[in-house]
Amino acid sequence: MAVCSPSSSSGSSSTTKAWVIHGILAGAAVAVAIGAHAYLLLRRSGKFRSRVVGIIPARFASSRFEGKPLVQILGKPMIQRTWERAKLATTLDHVVVATDDDKIAECCQGFGADVIMTSESCRNGTERCNEALQKLEKQYDIVVNIQGDEPLIEPEIIDGVVKALQAAPDAVFSTAVTSLKPEDGFDPNRVKCVVDNHGYAIYFSRGLIPFNKSGTVNQQFPYLLHLGIQSYDTKFLKIYPDLPPTPLQLEEDLEQLKVLENGYKMKVIKVDHEAHGVDTPEDVDKIESFMRERNLS
Repeated sequence: MAVCSPSSSSGSSSTTKAWVIHGILAGAAVAVAIGAHAYLLLRRSGKFRSRVVGIIPARFASSRFEGKPLVQILGKPMIQRTWERAKLATTLDHVVVATDDDKIAECCQGFGADVIMTSESCRNGTERCNEALQKLEKQYDIVVNIQGDEPLIEPEIIDGVVKALQAAPDAVFSTAVTSLKPEDGFDPNRVKCVVDNHGYAIYFSRGLIPFNKSGTVNQQFPYLLHLGIQSYDTKFLKIYPDLPPTPLQLEEDLEQLKVLENGYKMKVIKVDHEAHGVDTPEDVDKIESFMRERNLS
């Protein structure tokens, strides 16, 4: 693995057209959640969940890929590429990296990122985001958890999950999905998602969902791939670590399931995005080849 060597700003990001599943369904849900009158006042004032921070949780230790945030991708540390993409999102008031590792912190400070040091006891990215939130001087309404292993994340996707949560006061969480490639149907590193008719998450799984009687991938079915990015209402994020682990969460090793199992609602948007997450060392070669083909620097 190459030593971290911060580079200059990234190339222009490609345009992604994101669309929210079934659009904005605020009407009746608003009346139940906070009252239609209060909601309208907040929306008109532009203050409803208006203060937004993006946090990139990053840790050095990883069973599948130690030191992953610092791996070089065409001459830049992966964490730098993710940070540069996040800085292009128009809905974020601030972007920080949250880490428990001095090497990652030094690397990030080298290319200009703000860094919050967190404890090694954080069990997942959500808990790391929560700890970082408590250490920030300013108050925020929404925290966006931006996965550091998605170096080609589109800023439009970040904006999309923020706007989805702002438009759904009955939800405490929002995330994004895209079309799943048939060949990834049985890859446990590709998390699948199913949603209801109103654009709220029903379930996430490392297995293929839905699963048909034939036990094969239906080439005609629109399976959904979960993208790692997710945003939370900060009031919910503060209580998340105190929620006890749930059976489905533990079995699938997916933190989103703790949210659903505890009865909270999660808004989902679908986006047109070719996912290029880096889960293993082999993925580095794949993403570099992809970038070279498209002249992405």
